[in-house]
Amino acid sequence: MLILTEDAVLICKHEVGKIKNKWSQDFVTIEKRHVLVDDDPEGRQISGCPVVPPIGRPCVTTLKVQQGYSDWVRIGGKSICLDTVTGFTDGTPPGTVKYKVNFAGQVFVSEK
Repeated sequence: MLILTEDAVLICKHEVGKIKNKWSQDFVTIEKRHVLVDDDPEGRQISGCPVVPPIGRPCVTTLKVQQGYSDWVRIGGKSICLDTVTGFTDGTPPGTVKYKVNFAGQVFVSEK
């Protein structure tokens, strides 16, 4: 499982809604790009989701990560994010639209 960096591409399951990354730690990098840690993918803006009213509400924000944090590796006490990160968005119908990792941001460093 690859470790996510600030260059990771996370998208809503509608495939075109792109999530804006933000990192919370500055001391561990891979190729000079910050590694994402626990809760970095949560509450992030999603742009470009193709869903429009009245069909439904577009994905605008990521919700809590459901899986994809490392059980083994931590930075500053926070679990690193892996390329298995997934959770729900605030799109409709509620509790059905997830986000996922499309690219980890790097291809060299993995957890195992």
